[in-house]
Amino acid sequence: MPTTAPRLLALLSLLQTRRDWPAALLADRLDVTDRTVRRDVDRLRELGYPITSTRGREGGYRLDAGARLPPLLFDDEQAVALTLALRAAAASGADIEEAAERALRTVRQVLPSRLAHRVDAVPVTVVAGPGAPAVDPAVLTTIGAAVRAREVLRFGYVGPARAGSGTGGTPDADAPTRRVEPHHVVARAGRWYLVAWDLDVGDWRVFRADRVRPRTPGGARFDPRELPGGDVEAFLAARFRGAATMDGAWPCRGTVVLAADARDVAPFVTDGVVEDVGGGRCRVTLGSWSWVALAAAVARFDVAVLQVEPLELAGAFAVLADRFARVAATSDRPGRPG
Repeated sequence: MPTTAPRLLALLSLLQTRRDWPAALLADRLDVTDRTVRRDVDRLRELGYPITSTRGREGGYRLDAGARLPPLLFDDEQAVALTLALRAAAASGADIEEAAERALRTVRQVLPSRLAHRVDAVPVTVVAGPGAPAVDPAVLTTIGAAVRAREVLRFGYVGPARAGSGTGGTPDADAPTRRVEPHHVVARAGRWYLVAWDLDVGDWRVFRADRVRPRTPGGARFDPRELPGGDVEAFLAARFRGAATMDGAWPCRGTVVLAADARDVAPFVTDGVVEDVGGGRCRVTLGSWSWVALAAAVARFDVAVLQVEPLELAGAFAVLADRFARVAATSDRPGRPG
């Protein structure tokens, strides 16, 4: 049987891993009697941990949230995960970098030396996503509370800043009020999004959280609708690809043969298939939200295009060529690129 102090730490660690613990199961896990568990629970209560007793056939204990924050206990893996997560907070898109840095210093100060060495052995350089605006944590909290309470959210949706205009986009006061049933708050690629049913449009919409300006009062409670496909990740993938179905497939998909080795092309094909067809050529299959966008994606490889399928993609190359030709004809050209 472990001595009292290690046993208390073990008991506290167990109570933090699940909501309800039957007393008999705790005694079995700690290899002690039910009476010892009761005494240890009383000791933890004296230290400020809000542990309540649960009734029922298998009465037990529950660690609840308290009025003040007692000492927390993390195992080695949790402590390392927490410090690494705090270091990466700057890239989360939420405006919490300063608060995360203070929390990191607090946690780092109390880490035992063996864990401090493990954390310091992983030097982390955090680079936020390009052009990803920070989101006010208060906005995320308000949106999240509406999602949890299933209450209609009213907000102004400000427009983006226009490059070179010297303006910050649509002012908050001028933004029209939107009324939505909020369903999910999603962090994706350094941005935060609200997935909601737009009551005025009568359809699902995805809003950028950095443009949301919550307004009071809110709205009435609602019964949640079923998200198309039932999976928010698949729903977002389909919306960002412009797909009509929830399988996340691109609405336009084509194949080209390029005059380049597959090994030279493969590193730049993030969402496609590259096949070596011999003779310094490769076959690339890609998708996009439109045929012209797909043609532009192929053009970025900067090599000769030998074959194109289907005919819609070939027609898109003609559209793109005409656009580029008109731009070239009306622009000052210092000379052909080498």
